[in-house]
Formats: sequence, C-alpha cells, structure tokens
Amino acid sequence: MAVRHQLIRRPPHALWDVLCDPSRYHEWVVGTHASRPGEGDWPKPGSTLLYTVRFGPGEFEGTTVVRRHEPPYALELEAHSGPLGTARIAFDIRPWGEHTLVVLDEHPLRGVGGALHNSAVDALLQLRHRRLLGRLARIVEESAPHGSDERAPDRGGERADA
Repeated sequence: MAVRHQLIRRPPHALWDVLCDPSRYHEWVVGTHASRPGEGDWPKPGSTLLYTVRFGPGEFEGTTVVRRHEPPYALELEAHSGPLGTARIAFDIRPWGEHTLVVLDEHPLRGVGGALHNSAVDALLQLRHRRLLGRLARIVEESAPHGSDERAPDRGGERADA
C-alpha cells in the first residue's frame, strides 16, 4: 500500500474544488495525457471520468469511478486501467490550521496489478505520488486566492464546508 501526504496552503474547500473538476485530472495525475467527464454527476458515487495515458506512440483509455464521496473530507476512486486491472485511490482531506493536509492512499485491487503487487511497486507509486501531490498542491494554491475563506458549493449541491 502506497500512502503519502502533502500540505496544501489553502483550506480544504479549495482542494475539493479542484477534485470536483474531472476535466482537470490530467493536469495533476502523473502519466495521464487527457481527462474528461464520463457518466453521472462527478464526483457523486458511481459517476465516472475518462482518461487517456500515452506510452510512447501508443495510448490507452481508462475509466475512474467514484466509490466514496464525503465533501470536502473524503474522495475514494477506483481506476480501471485495462489489462493492468483496477486500483483504489483514496484522498483523505484534513483541515490543518488554515491549510489542508491531504493523505493519498493507493493500492491495486484486481487484475495483473493486484496479482503482482509488492514493495517494489509501492516504491514506484511513492515516486509517482510525490510528483502527483506536488502538482495538485501547486494547482490548488494557484487556483484559490490565499487567505480566502469563501466556501464554494460542490457539484453535488452540498456546501463544501458541510
């Protein structure tokens, strides 16, 4: 299991606002070339986003499904990566003073990824997560004005601070 954390210098609702936009995932998810909304009302449970990953001249399509949605404190996703199988990706979003501590926990669930999961795979995930969380922090910090206490409603009609 690969668990990593990052301090984001904005309140939880600012992070939640970025997580609520499926068209922005490719901006911070390492290895993803493009992302777009799929079915349902992202990020409500059962909704999907579609993504494209490029490996050299080849590319493949994947789907991510929301499994848990508790704004603005928890989002759990299941990424379906074709022949590699599926992975659970959980964001635990914690207020940390006026900032946010986000804990990312990812592990393979099914398919080849689950069968071959070991400490070497976790080490690679740790490197990927370091870059992913760094990108996510930068995007959130650039998207939300510093010191903003304005709470935006999430896309599910609930308030992000509820």
